[in-house]
Amino acid sequence: MFATTPLRIVAVSAGLSQPSSTRLLADRLAAAARERLAAEQDRNVEVQVVEVRDLAVDIAHHLLSGFPSAALREAIDAVTEADGLIAVTPVFTASYSGLFKSFFDLIDNTSLTGKPVVIAATGGTARHSLVLEHALRPLFAYLRAVTVPTSVYAASEDWGSSGDAYTEGLPSRIRRAGGELASAVLGRTVSGASRAPGLDDGEDAVVPVEQQLADLRLD
Repeated sequence: MFATTPLRIVAVSAGLSQPSSTRLLADRLAAAARERLAAEQDRNVEVQVVEVRDLAVDIAHHLLSGFPSAALREAIDAVTEADGLIAVTPVFTASYSGLFKSFFDLIDNTSLTGKPVVIAATGGTARHSLVLEHALRPLFAYLRAVTVPTSVYAASEDWGSSGDAYTEGLPSRIRRAGGELASAVLGRTVSGASRAPGLDDGEDAVVPVEQQLADLRLD
């Protein structure tokens, strides 16, 4: 019997402005994951974006009263029930935004156990890119989620940049992160694996750790 339930990708965007580069990055990551999932299996793929900006008042009320509004409850349920999660925040004072953190403070620390997550952030300068490692990755480790190896930081100068001989451009990093999320959603090895060319997946094929060890023994 073939599964007919759609795969659900939920992107949480904590941008404050409209239009927002944070929302744009969330949309592009979601599109990359959906494209890879659609290419590699037969189930429909649904994408939902949670705009935390629209829930700011509801989040404050919930923190004070302990009772979520219907809209906030729906957003929390979407995040906890997703097959894969994308979390994108603007950088404020060298960390994630307070609104972003307040939203995830409302999620039970066991509700994301084992869920694959792409973490991403936007900022005005590349100097804040380590926010992904010192703030976002520990947050989702505490929530027991599984963050994919590639995180994506987009500084102002990254938009429209194709990179150079030493660094990948933003579009390449988005495609790689989306592909890793898709692989994790489908239950394939991502963490602890290297990437090498494959017959079906091109440059994004995943080589399991066991195969890497076998190759080393052959050498």
